[in-house]
Amino acid sequence: MSTRAGAEVAVEGLSKRFGRISALHDVSLRVAPGEAIVITGPSGSGKSTLLALIGGLEQPDSGTVLIDGRALWHARDLARERREVVGFVFQSHLLLSTLSARANVEVPLLGAGVHRAERRERALELLEQVGLSKRAEHVPAQLSGGERQRVAVARALANEPRLLLADEPTGAVDSATSERVLDLLFGLRDRLGMTMLVVSYDRAIGARADRTVTLVDGQIQPAPADAKSPVAREPAEQAPCARAQGPGER
Repeated sequence: MSTRAGAEVAVEGLSKRFGRISALHDVSLRVAPGEAIVITGPSGSGKSTLLALIGGLEQPDSGTVLIDGRALWHARDLARERREVVGFVFQSHLLLSTLSARANVEVPLLGAGVHRAERRERALELLEQVGLSKRAEHVPAQLSGGERQRVAVARALANEPRLLLADEPTGAVDSATSERVLDLLFGLRDRLGMTMLVVSYDRAIGARADRTVTLVDGQIQPAPADAKSPVAREPAEQAPCARAQGPGER
C-alpha cells in the first residue's frame, strides 16, 4: 500500500440550513496535512453536517471548503475529486448485504475503472490489513458487528484517500470492539499519513487525536488554553499497522 501525504483542509465561513433549522453558522476550520481531529459536541450541534460538507456530500448555503487549496464544490468533476481524495466511514457500516466482504471493498474501485484482477488483489490486501483475510468471502450477515465495521474501514481506504472522514465509527459497537476499531484507524493513519476527521462522543478517541474541536448550536467553540496545537505529520512507512481482531467482537 502506498504512502501519500495527507490533504490540507480549510473551511471558510461555512453555513448550512435545513428549512428553518440552522445546522451550521459561519464555521471556519483549518486542518493541517496528516492531522487527526475529533469533532465533538451535543446532539444536533452540526457535527455530521460539517463532515458531510467537507466530504462533498452536502452543498453549503454559503462559505467554501478548500482541499489542498482547491474549492471542492467548484471542481470540474466533483465525484472524481471526492473519490480520489476522500474516504468515508459511517456509524452504520452501510455494506451491501448480498456482496462478500471482498466485493464490498471492491465497490469504490469499480467507479475508478480499476480492472477486475487489480480490484480483487487490492481488496484482499486491505482485508489483510484489517485482519479479515480469512473472512473475505463472507457476506455481512456472517460477520460480527466489529468485523463489518472493519470491512467498512477497508472499503474507505480502497482508493487510497488522503482525507478520511469518520462519523461515529465506534457508535454501534461495544467497548472492546471500539478499542480495536480505534487501534485500526489510528494505526492506519500513522502508517499512511492521511488527514483524519472523526465525529464522536467517545472520550477515548479525543485522547488519541491531535486536537478536539467542539461544536455547539452550529458554531465552533473557542479552544481551551491547554488545547493541543495542530501539527502536520509525515507518512511513517515502517510503522506497524494496527490489527483488530478477536472473538471478543461477537
